[in-house]
Amino acid sequence: MTAFAADGVTVVDHPLVTHKLSIMRAKETSTVQFRTLLREISTLLCYEVTRELPLEDWPLETPVGPTTGRKIEGKKLVFVPILRAGLGLVEGMLDLVPSARVAHVGLYRDPETLEAVEYYFRAPEDVADRLCVVVDPMLATGGSAIAAIDRLKARGVRDLRFVCLVAAPEGVARLRAAHPDVPVWAAAVDGHLNDHGYIVPGLGDAGDRLFGTR
Repeated sequence: MTAFAADGVTVVDHPLVTHKLSIMRAKETSTVQFRTLLREISTLLCYEVTRELPLEDWPLETPVGPTTGRKIEGKKLVFVPILRAGLGLVEGMLDLVPSARVAHVGLYRDPETLEAVEYYFRAPEDVADRLCVVVDPMLATGGSAIAAIDRLKARGVRDLRFVCLVAAPEGVARLRAAHPDVPVWAAAVDGHLNDHGYIVPGLGDAGDRLFGTR
């Protein structure tokens, strides 16, 4: 079990997640391996973040008789990748929940201030009525996560969750302070941020490793 603990934060330390993440961390891991493993881990993280979705009764007929099953209640959820690296988490989640909607938030980190700057936003018209799961491989300074959640709340969204691969304690603390109502799921919480705002030991720039632009 992980030693990290904080209110509203779930570290998914399942052996399969830990195994796959360790391979992703290795600098010799190829782009195709990194991409495949990220998709696989995202499915496992999606399983955890959707564990408590509300269900409703569903009368149905099996081949041998009637019964009452259960299915997810309410409108379909929305996955919200923070561009561009967040796209690597969406495919695996859609494998598990193919009917989900997808919104997009385009943000980049200013190299001087390390603050998030928005350049794109697109979401379903009725996004305020849906559960939104914001995804980004890294929760470093927390700036991008906070900006994305700010944007969604400005559109009226009130049911939000955040999922990442690797987080830094500084980013977790900043996100929880800004949005204490938004729970966080992570595969790991690492040691600290370096002077450039990168997670240590981390896994490098997730976007570059995902798209082969490093």
